[in-house]
This record gives sequence, structure tokens and C-alpha cells, in this order.
Amino acid sequence: MLKQSVLQPSLLFFPRHPSLPGAGASGVVAFSQQRQWRRQRRQNNGNKVRCAAGANESASSLSGQPTFVVESRRPATVKAAITVLLTVGGEFAHIDPTRGLDDINDLLGRTLHLELVSSDLDSETGLEKKTVAAFAHKAKKGIGRITYEATFSVPENFGEIGAVVVRNEHHKELFLKDIVLTIDGDDSAPLLFDCKSWSHSKFDDSQDRVFFTSNKSYLPSETPAGLVRLRQRELEILRGDGTGERKKFERIYDYDVYNDLGNPDSKPGLARPVLGGSDEFPYPRRFVSDRKSEQRSATVYVPRDENFSEVKQVTFGAKTVRSVIHGLLPSVSTALVDSRMGFPYFTAIDALFNEGLPLPPKDSTHPFRTIVPRLVKAIVGGAQNILQFELPEMIDRDKFSWFRDEEFSRQTLAGLNPLSIQLVTEFPLVSKLDPSIYGPPESLITAELIEKEIKGIMTVDEALEQKKLFILDYHDLLLPFVHKVRELEDSTLYASRTLFFLTPESTLRPIAIELTRPASPKQPQWRQVFEPSWNATDAWLWRLAKAHVAAHDSGYHQLVSHWLRTHCCVEPYIIAANRQLSQMHPIYRLMHPYFRYTMEINALARLSLINCDGIIEKTFSPGKYSLALSSAAYDKLWRFDMEALPADLIRRGMAVEDPEAEHGLRLTIDDYPYAQDGLLIWSAIEQWVADYVDHYYPSPADVGADSELQSWWTEVRTKGHGDKQHEPWWPSLKTPADLVRILTTIIWVASGHHAAVNFGQYHFAGYFPNRPSVTRANMPVEDATEDDLAAFRAKPEAALLRCFPSKIQAAQVMAILDVLSAHAPDEEYLGKDAEASWTKNPVVYAAFERFNGRLREIEGIIDARNVDPSLKNRCGAGIVPYQLLKPYSGPGVTGMGVPNSISI
Repeated sequence: MLKQSVLQPSLLFFPRHPSLPGAGASGVVAFSQQRQWRRQRRQNNGNKVRCAAGANESASSLSGQPTFVVESRRPATVKAAITVLLTVGGEFAHIDPTRGLDDINDLLGRTLHLELVSSDLDSETGLEKKTVAAFAHKAKKGIGRITYEATFSVPENFGEIGAVVVRNEHHKELFLKDIVLTIDGDDSAPLLFDCKSWSHSKFDDSQDRVFFTSNKSYLPSETPAGLVRLRQRELEILRGDGTGERKKFERIYDYDVYNDLGNPDSKPGLARPVLGGSDEFPYPRRFVSDRKSEQRSATVYVPRDENFSEVKQVTFGAKTVRSVIHGLLPSVSTALVDSRMGFPYFTAIDALFNEGLPLPPKDSTHPFRTIVPRLVKAIVGGAQNILQFELPEMIDRDKFSWFRDEEFSRQTLAGLNPLSIQLVTEFPLVSKLDPSIYGPPESLITAELIEKEIKGIMTVDEALEQKKLFILDYHDLLLPFVHKVRELEDSTLYASRTLFFLTPESTLRPIAIELTRPASPKQPQWRQVFEPSWNATDAWLWRLAKAHVAAHDSGYHQLVSHWLRTHCCVEPYIIAANRQLSQMHPIYRLMHPYFRYTMEINALARLSLINCDGIIEKTFSPGKYSLALSSAAYDKLWRFDMEALPADLIRRGMAVEDPEAEHGLRLTIDDYPYAQDGLLIWSAIEQWVADYVDHYYPSPADVGADSELQSWWTEVRTKGHGDKQHEPWWPSLKTPADLVRILTTIIWVASGHHAAVNFGQYHFAGYFPNRPSVTRANMPVEDATEDDLAAFRAKPEAALLRCFPSKIQAAQVMAILDVLSAHAPDEEYLGKDAEASWTKNPVVYAAFERFNGRLREIEGIIDARNVDPSLKNRCGAGIVPYQLLKPYSGPGVTGMGVPNSISI
């Protein structure tokens, strides 16, 4: 029996758990069959269980499965089967001193204590009905799991079972997969509680866990009377009270600024600004990791159910990334003592793939040998470790592709960062920065230069009118950081503009690069325009200018297109959802798969990737100013309404609205692979979300009346993105159409957008000359002496090699990109597996099946496009097919696959 103290609001502890796919799905039952089944059940008054809509249940929440309503004059026997997954910790439980006590509890059948909660109030007292309790005993052990069973004698007129309260009697936490209730002697469909959650030990916290049924989802106004208080209290527990130090088993969600990236206590030079909460460094919020202290440590609190799955922990994910960062990369630094040592020849770069980099001898049990076998290899018969990289696909197909202008241009449309290219709509090009600080705003790229490069086939005005000019414009974002970065050791930076001309074949041709160094107290402004050339000196200067632009694009990709716009900006949506949307809310159940694991990978990033002196600062050109640059981009460029793919394309001039065109958009460049495939994914997501939302919100009034939904969206704006809360562009949330657009945008960013900028990292940047992460040498013509120019003319290849990353930087960034580009064995792909709660509703499950079918159809469309010779940006000699938005993939570095969420 549930203790009276647990029923008190101040002591209830309620769940918030991931609902992983794989629960299986019964066939979709037609509504007419469901209604007939219900009528037959209602006519049989002697049955112990009937299926009916509860007193507070609207048509929108009717399930495709029967619900448990005990209404007979004699008790019903309800049986529970509880599946507990064995975890890695469980394999070593024999060395734990509490193991014996837990074994005794198992023998006594006192492992888990369960209580059934009625959805109905007592008709006589108007209070919650007394719960029905029982202990679960171990029934059988399978591969990777244990099944426990319990039997309950449920009194007459108990009503519908809406929740199960669980108390873990073990000394260690347990991972509950699910709880399934059945009626003894009755063929009714089972009642499912899809837990997928850690249940803490009662010795850690005396408050019990509560799991709500997965068979039904409820809007706040539809909550059964017997569950109203539990629903409200659950959210109060998850929000916490803003005090106390977080503990591992807790699941509290709250907001904080990025105040843990620096480490000034270790070294003054490792101080970093706080991001968020100020006009100088605006930024999205992250979750609170520790209310007591924000000192850096080896571990960071993550709400317990946000942790990686056991498979991901063991075979990939956090453990692999940590192994590379803390095991492999220090070995690289040891092997290469001189941090500034570059590559003397291009053959030395090739040796990373052909021969490998010898590492200091390590014990054979060193973790990185087993965790990253793709990277770390051993010489047969020897004891030496070798860091040998797999050859990236683009170099395997065409070793010299990175050197050519056509590939440089193609990758702006079908490469790792296809989100920066934009249409030129005004000329001349003019900076928006203060000219009194940064110099003349007008670009040196003139109309005469453009017309010369396009061979006079049209004027600049005609090119603008015909939408022929495109640009990568990193001028205004980078210019304020140029002198700061140049003060760092072994690093340089320019602001850049790169202009392209659209050919009749829908390919881009680069025609000019402008590099700028602003004036300083010691030096005047320096800037120069470089063009493709047919003479040797200018041709090599052009190649060097491309290397600088590639590094700019590489840094922008990693810090803005990737980290900021996906990982960083999605985290507030997750925090707000857990704080404001109940686990039984249909929108929470829709969105949870798209939020899974993001908070843990972000915590890992703060520990080792974006932190002071972390991988990003060591290997990317903004250096210690990387996150300050990301903050500047958030301030100047980020707005929620433009994160929707169609809006982003329109904003950049890459598409225009056209009701007659597919997806309602006409692309400015027909052969734009990211946009072509992305719109397929976007429209499929939008239809899936619309079907789901329309089922639960038949009218605008339903959206406005949903208190939890409105609180979620308000908190996203006012807390999660609090530095932009007063911006006028935030979408309103008044109608189902508003909700569809908001949810589609979030799902797109977490799935398609992230996949497009993440899983091609090793393919495109694994051979770093294609996308150097940093440039270390200025252009040979910047303030050059005659001796400098003579050395450049004597051996221009040496100037390019000096510009590239050092050996340590190259090896480190290649190793981490290899890991970050890989899919886990248990990856959860977009539209592949239905959540358990979706399968229980025939309308929702039918919509999901359509979504699944459409994504499989999209795979075929993408395959067909990649072999179409008329599409020059994705099909041609030595070209890597554009597969980054192909929905499904196997594990490893495949260059394809769209997971549900940002999980790496």
C-alpha cells in the first residue's frame, strides 16, 4: 500500500523519461471497428474490464487500445510484468558490498514495490482512491534483461488505471524498460507504461517514482480527475526550487548562462567571458549543471534520463569522444613535441593515411586502442601504436579535387556548410560596420573586375537582375576579431568576401576573393582582391586566398552552422519542455525523440570541445575567441523564424515563394543539393507534425487553452532565449498552424539541419587541405619585403604548407572529426521506429506510417538524383554523391543518415 506520506504533494517524486522506440506496434484499427468493439464491451455488464472514454476524455485522446476500468462487483486480478535492462554497471555488481543484500531482496521477492493509481476520484469522498500495492519478484532472466512480476487484487469499481508508483528496494539504480499490465482471465489488450527510465534507489531518495500510462495522451484540460494533482506535482518536481547541488540520480531541469567555459583558477590566460545574460555576449541558455559550484571538473551533472543509452555509452558516444580527447590526443602531443611543426611536403600529409603517425608505446589495454580501432592501429608483430587515418571518400575518389576551383565552389552548395552561400542583391558590396573604426565600407570588388572575369557576357546590373551573383560574406562577422586573433601564437585571420558567378549548368564559378585586415594603431588597413589567373604567381596567390576562405568557412561552420544553430539553440527547447509539458502531454510525447541525448552531448562539448584550451580553441582559427565569435553570430544573425528551412532559403535569396512550385518554393539555383533534399525532409516532417497536431487540436481555441503548451513557448522565449525575448520576430502560438510551424522548425533543426552539417565532417574535412581549420601564415603579399616575395616565387608550395594547420592541429582535428562523423550502432533515425505512445493511437500511428513511407520514398529520390548526369553538383567524375540527407544509414562513418536528434 502506498504510504500516506508519499501521497502528500510535498513528497511526491514523478518521472520524466525518454520513450525509446522499439516497443512494437499492433496494426492500425479502423475507428468503426473500435466503436463496435466498445459497444460490445459495454453491453457485457459482467465483465471486469471495459474500454471507454473516461469522464474527462475528449475524442482527441481516444486510444486505439482498451483501457483498464474495473467496474464489476468482485475484485479483478491484475498482473504486472516489469522489464529491467541489465546495464554495464550491473555486470560488475558482484564486487559491490550491497550486492548480497539486493540478492536477498530478490529471493524474498522484494526488489520493486508497485502501486496502481486510479484515474478516478472516489465518488463518495471526492478524494483520490486508495492505491493497490504489491511487491514484484524476479521471474526470469534473459539476455540483457530481467523480468519481474507482480499480482494485484484490484477492488470493484476501481476505475481506469492511470499511473503506477514504483519504489526501487535495491541499493543501486535500475533501468526500467516498461511495465505491462494484463487482466487475469481477460483477453483485453494490455496496458503499457513505457518507462525507459532510471529508477533511483530508495536509499538515495525516499520519494517514489510515478509512471503514467502510454496508452493515452492528455491535454491539461482532459486530465482524469484522479491524476490532476500528480500531473501538476510532477512538473513542480522537475523544475526544482533553484537551490542545492545536483546529484547524479536527480532529473531537475533549470537554466543557466555559459559560465563554466573558462578556468582562471588554473591559469589567468584561461579566463573566458560569461556567455548569455549581457548585451556584450548574448547567448542561449544551457541547463544548470551544479548549483553549488561552476568550477571545471571531469564530470558534469546531466538530468538522469538525459544520459546516453548503455549501448551508446559502451560502443560510441561519450566514452569514445572522451577516449579520443583524454587518451589519444595527448599521445599525439607527446609524439609531436613541437606544436608549431608543419608539414614539409604534401607527401607528409599523405603519410597520415598511408603510413600513420607513430605514437608513444602504450599498454595494450589503453582504452583508445579498443574504443577507436578505426583510428588507432598496431603494427603486426610490434608493440608500437600507430595513428593511421582512413582516406576520406572525396580524396579516395579524386586525390586532387580539393585543389580545383569547381570543387571549391561546389561545396558551397553540396558540402559541409551549404548554409552560408547567398544571393547578391545589391551592388556595390558595402560593410555595415562603423567606418571610423574599420575603414571604408565599400568593397574593392568593382563592377569592372566582375565584368572582366565573366568575359563581358553581361553587365553587373544584368547579372543582379538575372540572379547570377552569389557570395560567401564573412567580412563583417570576422573583421572585429582580426587583430585579436593575430595576437595569438602561430595564427592569423582576415575578413573575407568571396564572389561567385552562376553558370548555365547551375554550377558556381569563383571570380574574386577579397581579404581585409583592418587598421590598427600600428598599421594602416590592408586589403586586396585576388582572382583566378593564368600566370603562375597570381594563380598561387589565388590558391592561398582560397585556403584562407576555406578556413573562414570551416570556423563558421563549426561555431555557427553546427554548434550554435543546432546544439546550442535546441537545448533551451528541451529544458522548457521538461519543465512545462507533462510526460502525458501529447506534444511532449511527440517531441521527446527529437530531444534525446542532446543535453549530454552538449555537456561533453562544454567539458572538452568548446571550453578554454579545448579542441575548438586549439585547432580552429578564432582560437580563444571562438565562443565570443559564436555569440556575435547569435546576436547579429540568429532568429527563430529564420531557422525554418524555407525561411532560411528565402532570407539568403536562394529561393522565392512560388505556389506553383514543389514545396511552394522555387530555387534560385536549381541544382542546390542541400536545398533540394532538405525540402523533401522538411515537407515530410511538416506533414507528420500537421497530422499529429490536427488530431489533438481541432481548433485554435484548443491551442490557446492549453496552459502547459503556452507556458512552454513562453519559457522558450523569455528564459531559454532570454537575451532575445523582446524581438518582434518570435512567432505567436495561437493556432494549430502556428504550432505546426514551430514544431516542424525545431524537429528540422535537430534532425535534418544537424545531419547536413555533422555527418560529412570527416568526408570533407578529414583531408585538411580541403578545409583547413586554421591558417597560420599571412598572404605573401601582405606588407611583404622583396626577400619575402622572392622566397614565395622560389617555392610557392612551401607558403601554402606554412599556411595550413600544424601536425598536432591536423592530427587532433582529424581524429575528433572522425569520431563526430560516425553513427552509433543504436542510432535512432528519423521516422524509422514509432514511439510506444504513437502506436497506441490509430490516427497517430497511421500518420507515422505515412511519414515512414515518405522517408523511404525520399531515399529513392535522392539515389536517383545522385546518378543524374544533368545535376553537375552531385554527379560527375570523382564527385562524392550528396547523401547527407539520405534518411537511413548503418553504423560508422557513412556520410549519410538523418538521426532523430542531436546525439553527437
